[in-house]
Amino acid sequence: MTRVKVCGITRLEDALMAAEEGASAIGFIFWPDSPRAVGPSDARAIARALPPRVSTIGVFVDQPLDDIRRIADTVQLSAIQLHGDESLSYAQAILQPVIKAVAITEAFAPERLDVYPPEVTVLLDAHDPVRRGGTGRTIDWSLAAAAAARRHVFLSGGLNPANIQEAVTRVRPYAVDLSSGVEASPGVKDPAKLRALFDALRRTPGYLTAESANNG
Repeated sequence: MTRVKVCGITRLEDALMAAEEGASAIGFIFWPDSPRAVGPSDARAIARALPPRVSTIGVFVDQPLDDIRRIADTVQLSAIQLHGDESLSYAQAILQPVIKAVAITEAFAPERLDVYPPEVTVLLDAHDPVRRGGTGRTIDWSLAAAAAARRHVFLSGGLNPANIQEAVTRVRPYAVDLSSGVEASPGVKDPAKLRALFDALRRTPGYLTAESANNG
């Protein structure tokens, strides 16, 4: 049953719409170099307005642990997403549940993910050492499907209303992570694209809304 995280949230209205449509989680990017970066105080205000069933995930890139802990406490984040070159020991030092981004290249081997313990959820994304996500580029779904057969994964990378059904059907991920594919501009979601995305998902076998996830 596939869940949905809408990432790169900077505005309350976008977060509320994502929640209303059925998102299980929203993502705040706290990496200062991202065009979708949001401040902890703004993120906290948005998080407090969300229904309790919607998780809040903070995205960080090679940032000090003390900064992560401070922001996580300020915003009351549900989980931490590490989108840089963080080590496994670094990930295990974080108190909240951890999502670790792994770049998928042609040389990627799904068995490489076995190094991560079950409590670390893996997110598969396009390789970009500069932008660190939000590239709009899809990854190799065959490799992603092989990874998803081994463990729970978040599927990211270029997902949008036009390809989400095929992505979920082929990969069968635990969750999908959307950002640029439902935007009007970086950090500003497009209501029509969000609605189209969730409309497509509701026609996809195996899709799970936040409310149904909370109930079962």
